Amino acid sequence: MKPWFRWSLQLALLLVAALAIHAWQTRDLLPVGERTMAPPFELVDTAGRGVSSKALAGKPAVLYFFAPWCQVCAASAPQLRWFDRWFGDSVRVVFVALDYESPAQVAGWTTGHEVSMPVGLGSAELAGAYRIRGYPTYYVLDRDGRIAARDFGFTTILGLWWRTRGLAA
Repeated sequence: MKPWFRWSLQLALLLVAALAIHAWQTRDLLPVGERTMAPPFELVDTAGRGVSSKALAGKPAVLYFFAPWCQVCAASAPQLRWFDRWFGDSVRVVFVALDYESPAQVAGWTTGHEVSMPVGLGSAELAGAYRIRGYPTYYVLDRDGRIAARDFGFTTILGLWWRTRGLAA
């Protein structure tokens, strides 16, 4: 077997395995195809200010569900910061903390990762409504609050741009 063919076959198998794992990880998330309405929420942040789905109306948004102990969430935080700096005028970014020990832990994580976007303190009920099974999970909402995209795992500025392109027009 020629080396280039073996490498191509291995790459194809790796790609199929990665796509299968991704499909399995996202199988229970809220559907995108029907543009399902995102479940409403009213949260508070670590300073006691309100963070709600109503405040997002009229502008696309990224809801980023994370846990302070999650290393992938920590690695994604800079990507979301940069996305917010570049596209924050047209797409809102909201962090939602889940699976945390205390608001102080979330505040420490937020400060440590220089997150300036709203960070709501989520609950088990909210995690259930959004079918969160792991971290990080994020949903992209259109200007009407419908789910336009959703995913699980590490994300990049390019990935977020790709999922939000056309929503802010």
